[in-house]
Amino acid sequence: MIKEILADLVKIDSVSSRSNREIVGYLERRCEVLGLITRRFPYLDEHGVEKINLVALTEDITEVELALVGHTDTVPYDPNWSEATNLTERDGKLYGRGSCDTKGSFAAALAVLENMKVSKPLALVFTADEEIGLRGAKQLAQQKPLRVRYSIVGEPTSLKPIRAGKGYSLAEVIVKGREAHSAYPALGASAVFRAARLINRLELIAEQLKTDQHPAFDPPYTTLNIGLIHGGSAKNVLAGECRFTLEWRPIPTQPSDRVLSLFTAAIAEETHADPGFECEVDANRQDTGFETDPGSPLIQLLEKTTGNESGTVAFGTEAAQMMALGSESVVIGPGDIREAHRTGEFVPVGELQRCAEVLERSIKELCN
Repeated sequence: MIKEILADLVKIDSVSSRSNREIVGYLERRCEVLGLITRRFPYLDEHGVEKINLVALTEDITEVELALVGHTDTVPYDPNWSEATNLTERDGKLYGRGSCDTKGSFAAALAVLENMKVSKPLALVFTADEEIGLRGAKQLAQQKPLRVRYSIVGEPTSLKPIRAGKGYSLAEVIVKGREAHSAYPALGASAVFRAARLINRLELIAEQLKTDQHPAFDPPYTTLNIGLIHGGSAKNVLAGECRFTLEWRPIPTQPSDRVLSLFTAAIAEETHADPGFECEVDANRQDTGFETDPGSPLIQLLEKTTGNESGTVAFGTEAAQMMALGSESVVIGPGDIREAHRTGEFVPVGELQRCAEVLERSIKELCN
Protein backbone atom coordinates (compact mmCIF):
# COMPACT_ATOMS: atom_id res chain seq x y z
CA MET A 1 0.00 0.00 0.00
CA ILE A 2 2.79 2.46 0.85
CA LYS A 3 4.50 1.96 -2.50
CA GLU A 4 1.24 2.53 -4.38
CA ILE A 5 0.54 5.76 -2.49
CA LEU A 6 4.10 6.98 -2.98
CA ALA A 7 3.92 6.19 -6.71
CA ASP A 8 0.77 8.31 -6.96
CA LEU A 9 2.41 11.19 -5.10
CA VAL A 10 5.64 11.10 -7.13
CA LYS A 11 3.61 11.09 -10.35
CA ILE A 12 2.26 14.53 -9.44
CA ASP A 13 4.73 17.28 -10.37
CA SER A 14 4.67 19.50 -7.30
CA VAL A 15 7.77 21.64 -7.84
CA SER A 16 7.54 24.77 -5.69
CA SER A 17 7.12 27.12 -8.67
CA ARG A 18 3.80 25.45 -9.53
CA SER A 19 0.50 25.50 -7.68
CA ASN A 20 0.19 22.48 -5.40
CA ARG A 21 -3.55 22.27 -6.12
CA GLU A 22 -3.26 18.86 -7.82
CA ILE A 23 -1.40 17.09 -5.02
CA VAL A 24 -3.63 18.70 -2.40
CA GLY A 25 -6.67 17.40 -4.27
CA TYR A 26 -5.21 13.88 -4.23
CA LEU A 27 -4.38 14.06 -0.52
CA GLU A 28 -7.80 15.49 0.27
CA ARG A 29 -9.56 12.61 -1.48
CA ARG A 30 -7.48 9.99 0.33
CA CYS A 31 -8.06 11.66 3.69
CA GLU A 32 -11.80 11.87 3.15
CA VAL A 33 -11.92 8.15 2.30
CA LEU A 34 -10.27 7.59 5.69
CA GLY A 35 -13.10 9.55 7.32
CA LEU A 36 -10.95 12.59 8.06
CA ILE A 37 -12.30 16.14 8.03
CA THR A 38 -10.27 18.30 5.64
CA ARG A 39 -9.69 22.03 5.70
CA ARG A 40 -7.90 24.08 3.07
CA PHE A 41 -5.88 27.19 3.89
CA PRO A 42 -5.05 28.81 0.53
CA TYR A 43 -2.84 31.80 -0.17
CA LEU A 44 -1.15 33.46 -3.16
CA ASP A 45 2.61 33.44 -3.46
CA GLU A 46 4.61 36.48 -4.63
CA HIS A 47 3.95 35.51 -8.25
CA GLY A 48 0.20 35.28 -7.75
CA VAL A 49 0.23 31.46 -7.86
CA GLU A 50 -2.29 29.74 -5.60
CA LYS A 51 -0.75 27.60 -2.86
CA ILE A 52 -2.70 25.52 -0.36
CA ASN A 53 -2.00 24.20 3.12
CA LEU A 54 -4.20 21.21 3.92
CA VAL A 55 -5.15 20.06 7.42
CA ALA A 56 -6.99 16.76 7.88
CA LEU A 57 -8.51 15.99 11.28
CA THR A 58 -9.96 12.91 12.93
CA GLU A 59 -12.41 15.18 14.80
CA ASP A 60 -13.94 18.55 14.04
CA ILE A 61 -11.98 20.36 16.75
CA THR A 62 -8.99 22.69 16.85
CA GLU A 63 -6.87 21.03 19.57
CA VAL A 64 -5.08 17.81 18.65
CA GLU A 65 -2.83 15.42 20.50
CA LEU A 66 -0.57 14.62 17.56
CA ALA A 67 0.12 16.16 14.15
CA LEU A 68 1.97 14.36 11.37
CA VAL A 69 3.50 17.01 9.13
CA GLY A 70 4.89 16.91 5.60
CA HIS A 71 5.49 19.37 2.77
CA THR A 72 3.88 18.86 -0.62
CA ASP A 73 6.43 20.73 -2.74
CA THR A 74 9.71 19.50 -4.19
CA VAL A 75 12.80 21.09 -5.67
CA PRO A 76 13.09 21.14 -9.50
CA TYR A 77 14.47 18.17 -11.40
CA ASP A 78 16.39 17.48 -14.59
CA PRO A 79 13.82 16.95 -17.37
CA ASN A 80 16.06 14.19 -18.73
CA TRP A 81 15.67 12.18 -15.52
CA SER A 82 13.07 9.64 -16.64
CA GLU A 83 12.32 8.41 -13.11
CA ALA A 84 11.57 11.87 -11.70
CA THR A 85 7.78 11.44 -11.84
CA ASN A 86 7.72 7.69 -12.40
CA LEU A 87 8.54 5.87 -9.15
CA THR A 88 11.02 3.11 -9.97
CA GLU A 89 12.14 0.30 -7.67
CA ARG A 90 15.67 -0.99 -8.05
CA ASP A 91 17.99 -2.79 -5.63
CA GLY A 92 15.73 -2.16 -2.65
CA LYS A 93 15.39 1.56 -3.38
CA LEU A 94 12.50 3.65 -4.68
CA TYR A 95 13.67 6.38 -7.07
CA GLY A 96 11.75 9.56 -7.88
CA ARG A 97 11.58 13.26 -7.08
CA GLY A 98 10.18 13.68 -3.57
CA SER A 99 10.47 9.98 -2.71
CA CYS A 100 12.91 10.93 0.03
CA ASP A 101 12.03 14.59 0.61
CA THR A 102 9.30 14.14 1.80
CA LYS A 103 6.53 12.28 0.02
CA GLY A 104 7.74 9.01 1.50
CA SER A 105 6.94 10.26 5.00
CA PHE A 106 3.31 11.09 4.36
CA ALA A 107 2.79 8.07 2.12
CA ALA A 108 3.69 6.04 5.23
CA ALA A 109 1.30 8.09 7.38
CA LEU A 110 -1.60 7.62 4.96
CA ALA A 111 -0.95 3.89 4.70
CA VAL A 112 -0.89 3.48 8.49
CA LEU A 113 -4.22 5.27 8.93
CA GLU A 114 -5.90 2.87 6.47
CA ASN A 115 -6.22 0.32 9.27
CA MET A 116 -6.19 2.39 12.45
CA LYS A 117 -8.74 4.00 14.70
CA VAL A 118 -7.74 6.69 17.19
CA SER A 119 -9.45 7.84 20.37
CA LYS A 120 -7.59 11.14 20.77
CA PRO A 121 -7.62 13.82 18.06
CA LEU A 122 -5.00 13.48 15.34
CA ALA A 123 -4.13 15.80 12.45
CA LEU A 124 -2.32 15.40 9.17
CA VAL A 125 -0.74 18.69 8.09
CA PHE A 126 0.37 19.08 4.47
CA THR A 127 2.18 22.34 3.75
CA ALA A 128 3.20 24.31 0.67
CA ASP A 129 6.46 26.02 -0.28
CA GLU A 130 8.74 24.44 2.31
CA GLU A 131 11.58 24.26 -0.19
CA ILE A 132 11.59 28.00 -0.82
CA GLY A 133 11.45 29.31 2.73
CA LEU A 134 8.97 27.31 4.84
CA ARG A 135 6.32 29.69 3.55
CA GLY A 136 3.29 27.46 3.95
CA ALA A 137 4.22 26.50 7.51
CA LYS A 138 4.79 30.16 8.33
CA GLN A 139 1.30 30.96 7.07
CA LEU A 140 -0.16 28.32 9.41
CA ALA A 141 1.96 29.59 12.31
CA GLN A 142 0.47 33.05 11.79
CA GLN A 143 -3.12 31.85 11.26
CA LYS A 144 -3.02 29.37 14.17
CA PRO A 145 -5.89 27.21 12.87
CA LEU A 146 -5.18 24.54 15.50
CA ARG A 147 -3.28 23.81 18.70
CA VAL A 148 -0.96 20.83 18.77
CA ARG A 149 0.51 18.95 21.71
CA TYR A 150 3.01 16.80 19.80
CA SER A 151 4.15 16.94 16.19
CA ILE A 152 6.24 14.63 14.01
CA VAL A 153 7.70 16.51 11.05
CA GLY A 154 8.63 14.27 8.14
CA GLU A 155 12.13 14.89 6.76
CA PRO A 156 14.81 12.43 5.65
CA THR A 157 16.80 11.62 8.80
CA SER A 158 17.41 7.89 8.24
CA LEU A 159 14.83 7.40 11.02
CA LYS A 160 16.96 9.19 13.60
CA PRO A 161 14.77 11.38 15.85
CA ILE A 162 15.88 15.01 15.62
CA ARG A 163 15.12 17.02 18.75
CA ALA A 164 16.73 20.31 17.72
CA GLY A 165 17.68 22.21 14.59
CA LYS A 166 19.44 25.43 13.74
CA GLY A 167 17.60 28.36 12.22
CA TYR A 168 18.22 29.82 8.80
CA SER A 169 18.66 33.49 7.92
CA LEU A 170 19.53 35.47 4.81
CA ALA A 171 20.39 39.10 4.15
CA GLU A 172 21.03 40.81 0.83
CA VAL A 173 23.72 43.46 1.27
CA ILE A 174 24.37 46.33 -1.16
CA VAL A 175 27.51 48.41 -0.67
CA LYS A 176 27.62 51.68 -2.60
CA GLY A 177 30.67 53.29 -4.19
CA ARG A 178 31.36 56.00 -6.79
CA GLU A 179 32.41 55.09 -10.30
CA ALA A 180 35.57 56.59 -11.81
CA HIS A 181 38.25 55.70 -14.34
CA SER A 182 40.62 53.23 -12.70
CA ALA A 183 43.58 55.39 -13.81
CA TYR A 184 42.29 58.12 -11.46
CA PRO A 185 41.03 56.29 -8.36
CA ALA A 186 41.01 59.46 -6.24
CA LEU A 187 37.99 60.64 -8.27
CA GLY A 188 35.83 57.75 -7.09
CA ALA A 189 35.37 55.16 -4.36
CA SER A 190 35.42 51.42 -4.99
CA ALA A 191 32.34 49.61 -3.70
CA VAL A 192 34.31 46.36 -3.98
CA PHE A 193 37.05 47.62 -1.66
CA ARG A 194 34.39 48.83 0.78
CA ALA A 195 32.58 45.49 0.62
CA ALA A 196 35.88 43.66 1.16
CA ARG A 197 36.49 45.60 4.37
CA LEU A 198 32.98 44.80 5.55
CA ILE A 199 33.42 41.11 4.70
CA ASN A 200 36.64 41.09 6.71
CA ARG A 201 34.59 42.31 9.66
CA LEU A 202 32.06 39.52 9.04
CA GLU A 203 34.89 37.00 9.21
CA LEU A 204 35.79 38.40 12.62
CA ILE A 205 32.14 38.17 13.67
CA ALA A 206 32.13 34.51 12.58
CA GLU A 207 35.07 33.88 14.90
CA GLN A 208 33.34 35.75 17.72
CA LEU A 209 30.22 33.60 17.33
CA LYS A 210 32.26 30.47 18.01
CA THR A 211 32.43 31.47 21.68
CA ASP A 212 28.64 31.00 22.03
CA GLN A 213 28.22 27.24 21.77
CA HIS A 214 25.52 24.60 21.93
CA PRO A 215 27.33 21.26 22.38
CA ALA A 216 24.55 19.19 20.79
CA PHE A 217 25.31 20.62 17.32
CA ASP A 218 28.08 20.02 14.81
CA PRO A 219 29.49 22.59 14.48
CA PRO A 220 28.31 23.76 17.91
CA TYR A 221 27.97 27.45 17.05
CA THR A 222 26.21 29.81 14.62
CA THR A 223 27.86 29.70 11.21
CA LEU A 224 28.14 32.50 8.63
CA ASN A 225 28.58 32.22 4.89
CA ILE A 226 28.84 34.57 1.92
CA GLY A 227 27.89 32.39 -0.98
CA LEU A 228 27.25 35.02 -3.64
CA ILE A 229 29.03 38.28 -4.48
CA HIS A 230 28.98 40.56 -7.50
CA GLY A 231 30.41 44.00 -8.10
CA GLY A 232 31.56 46.36 -10.78
CA SER A 233 30.79 46.92 -14.44
CA ALA A 234 34.21 46.74 -16.16
CA LYS A 235 37.83 45.93 -15.39
CA ASN A 236 38.96 49.56 -15.73
CA VAL A 237 36.13 51.22 -13.78
CA LEU A 238 35.95 51.66 -10.01
CA ALA A 239 32.92 49.67 -8.90
CA GLY A 240 29.88 51.79 -8.13
CA GLU A 241 28.10 48.95 -6.38
CA CYS A 242 28.89 45.58 -4.82
CA ARG A 243 26.24 43.08 -3.72
CA PHE A 244 26.63 39.96 -1.62
CA THR A 245 24.39 37.46 0.11
CA LEU A 246 25.00 36.81 3.78
CA GLU A 247 23.66 33.54 5.19
CA TRP A 248 23.75 32.38 8.80
CA ARG A 249 22.44 29.38 10.71
CA PRO A 250 21.85 30.33 14.35
CA ILE A 251 21.83 27.86 17.22
CA PRO A 252 18.39 27.85 18.91
CA THR A 253 19.70 29.20 22.23
CA GLN A 254 20.99 32.42 20.65
CA PRO A 255 18.89 35.62 20.49
CA SER A 256 17.35 35.88 17.03
CA ASP A 257 18.82 39.36 16.46
CA ARG A 258 22.37 38.51 17.59
CA VAL A 259 24.03 38.34 14.17
CA LEU A 260 22.24 41.39 12.78
CA SER A 261 23.19 43.39 15.87
CA LEU A 262 26.86 42.53 15.39
CA PHE A 263 26.63 43.27 11.67
CA THR A 264 24.94 46.63 12.29
CA ALA A 265 27.73 47.58 14.71
CA ALA A 266 30.34 46.63 12.07
CA ILE A 267 28.61 48.83 9.49
CA ALA A 268 28.58 51.72 11.98
CA GLU A 269 32.33 51.31 12.52
CA GLU A 270 32.96 51.36 8.77
CA THR A 271 30.85 54.50 8.43
CA HIS A 272 32.83 56.19 11.20
CA ALA A 273 36.12 55.32 9.47
CA ASP A 274 34.80 56.24 6.00
CA PRO A 275 32.07 58.94 6.17
CA GLY A 276 31.15 58.22 2.53
CA PHE A 277 30.40 54.57 3.28
CA GLU A 278 26.90 53.53 2.23
CA CYS A 279 25.35 50.13 2.81
CA GLU A 280 21.82 48.70 2.54
CA VAL A 281 20.84 45.49 4.31
CA ASP A 282 17.66 43.58 3.49
CA ALA A 283 17.32 40.79 6.07
CA ASN A 284 14.58 39.03 4.14
CA ARG A 285 14.59 35.70 5.96
CA GLN A 286 15.06 35.03 9.66
CA ASP A 287 13.87 31.54 10.54
CA THR A 288 14.39 30.50 14.12
CA GLY A 289 15.63 27.08 15.10
CA PHE A 290 13.83 24.70 17.42
CA GLU A 291 14.66 22.58 20.41
CA THR A 292 12.60 19.98 22.26
CA ASP A 293 13.68 18.77 25.68
CA PRO A 294 15.39 15.35 25.48
CA GLY A 295 13.09 14.25 28.31
CA SER A 296 9.96 14.90 26.24
CA PRO A 297 7.64 11.86 26.09
CA LEU A 298 7.71 12.20 22.30
CA ILE A 299 11.50 12.05 22.15
CA GLN A 300 11.61 9.15 24.60
CA LEU A 301 8.99 7.25 22.60
CA LEU A 302 10.77 7.69 19.28
CA GLU A 303 14.19 6.80 20.70
CA LYS A 304 12.73 3.61 22.14
CA THR A 305 10.78 2.74 18.99
CA THR A 306 13.61 3.34 16.52
CA GLY A 307 16.51 2.27 18.71
CA ASN A 308 18.26 5.49 17.67
CA GLU A 309 19.44 8.18 20.04
CA SER A 310 17.98 11.60 19.21
CA GLY A 311 20.21 14.25 17.70
CA THR A 312 20.34 17.61 15.97
CA VAL A 313 20.60 18.99 12.43
CA ALA A 314 22.04 22.17 10.94
CA PHE A 315 19.38 22.53 8.22
CA GLY A 316 16.00 24.23 8.53
CA THR A 317 12.71 22.36 9.04
CA GLU A 318 9.07 23.17 9.80
CA ALA A 319 9.44 22.08 13.43
CA ALA A 320 9.81 25.68 14.63
CA GLN A 321 6.49 26.63 13.01
CA MET A 322 4.79 23.65 14.64
CA MET A 323 6.18 24.79 17.99
CA ALA A 324 4.45 28.12 17.32
CA LEU A 325 1.23 26.09 17.38
CA GLY A 326 2.07 24.91 20.91
CA SER A 327 3.77 21.67 19.97
CA GLU A 328 6.67 19.66 21.24
CA SER A 329 8.26 18.77 17.90
CA VAL A 330 10.54 16.13 16.50
CA VAL A 331 11.83 15.68 12.96
CA ILE A 332 12.10 12.15 11.62
CA GLY A 333 11.63 10.28 8.37
CA PRO A 334 12.95 7.67 5.97
CA GLY A 335 15.84 8.38 3.63
CA ASP A 336 19.08 10.32 3.86
CA ILE A 337 19.12 14.11 3.44
CA ARG A 338 22.24 13.69 1.28
CA GLU A 339 20.12 11.84 -1.29
CA ALA A 340 17.51 14.62 -1.45
CA HIS A 341 17.60 17.44 -4.03
CA ARG A 342 19.62 15.47 -6.58
CA THR A 343 19.03 13.46 -9.71
CA GLY A 344 18.68 9.89 -8.51
CA GLU A 345 16.85 10.81 -5.29
CA PHE A 346 15.62 7.65 -3.58
CA VAL A 347 14.19 6.24 -0.38
CA PRO A 348 15.14 2.72 0.81
CA VAL A 349 12.13 0.38 0.79
CA GLY A 350 13.08 -1.03 4.18
CA GLU A 351 13.23 2.42 5.80
CA LEU A 352 9.91 3.40 4.25
CA GLN A 353 8.23 0.33 5.74
CA ARG A 354 10.00 0.86 9.05
CA CYS A 355 8.77 4.47 9.08
CA ALA A 356 5.19 3.20 8.87
CA GLU A 357 5.83 0.96 11.88
CA VAL A 358 7.30 3.88 13.84
CA LEU A 359 4.32 6.11 13.01
CA GLU A 360 1.87 3.34 13.90
CA ARG A 361 3.52 2.87 17.29
CA SER A 362 3.55 6.63 17.90
CA ILE A 363 -0.13 6.99 17.06
CA LYS A 364 -1.07 4.05 19.32
CA GLU A 365 0.95 5.44 22.24
CA LEU A 366 -0.13 9.06 21.92
CA CYS A 367 -3.65 8.86 20.51
CA ASN A 368 -5.11 5.66 21.99
